[in-house]
Amino acid sequence: MKKENGVNAVENRIKDEEVAKHTIKDSVFTDLFQDKKYLIQLYRTLHPEDQDTTEEQLSDITIHNIMTNDVYNDVGFMVGEKLLILTEAQATWTENIAVRILIYLMVTYQDYIKKTKQNVYKSKKIRLPKPEMYVIYTGDRKERPEYISLAKEFFDGQNVFLDAKIKVLYGSDQGDIISQYVTFTKVYDEQRKLHGRTRKAVTETIRICKDKNVLKEYLEEREKEVENIMLAMYDEKEILLEYIESERYEAAKEAKEENARETVIQMLRKGKLSVEEIVQYVPSLSIEDVEKIQQELL
Repeated sequence: MKKENGVNAVENRIKDEEVAKHTIKDSVFTDLFQDKKYLIQLYRTLHPEDQDTTEEQLSDITIHNIMTNDVYNDVGFMVGEKLLILTEAQATWTENIAVRILIYLMVTYQDYIKKTKQNVYKSKKIRLPKPEMYVIYTGDRKERPEYISLAKEFFDGQNVFLDAKIKVLYGSDQGDIISQYVTFTKVYDEQRKLHGRTRKAVTETIRICKDKNVLKEYLEEREKEVENIMLAMYDEKEILLEYIESERYEAAKEAKEENARETVIQMLRKGKLSVEEIVQYVPSLSIEDVEKIQQELL
């Protein structure tokens, strides 16, 4: 059933994105790196050899809700006109990230081509910034591959015409901005286990991280905003769960009604039972319901 498929899609999205934003509010990840003060730290963690690039040379190209139902937990930015970096945070391991970021890259390139007034249909070769794609993985995983490859994961490593490589970042004990973000998510996971999905879990996460010097400056500057982002994020997840339950109920109800209708149609076509007798076998339908079906068959 179409409705059931839609519900499954929402439920799977909830399960897959433990620390992701949900349509309305930005996640802490996206909110953090919208500030160039932290975005430059992200860039220098990825490119420690480049200490000359400044905040002013970074331009945000993050995609925010291309479609109403799409959920992004991505950060995209360019360094001058030469380098395009796309990053996503992921709490649950999935090779589908290779497909998602590839789609994200194509949408970003399309936008770049329009902004630079280039034409892919002309003979002159267009200019494209060199892409780099990363996923920051915050979950637990024993095996830690350095890259996720589209060709390897989806085409058995064959020499196909299309591939994309996404570098996986796990954080370390070096105290860089990526490692601090990973630690932040792990602290929240611990507090959620202790306090459930409550305000206390959120406030304790912020307190502990400040004490541990994890995203301390960011949290001190925007503590209330971060708290509101997290609470709105989790409140929305509860709303989505309620939506799933109601949709499942409606889907089951519709299926039961459809089965009852099919049973009545078969009984009427055999012509052996009266309307009153049919209702006794199919009590979920009234005499009026059965008579209406009978009229439709005439």
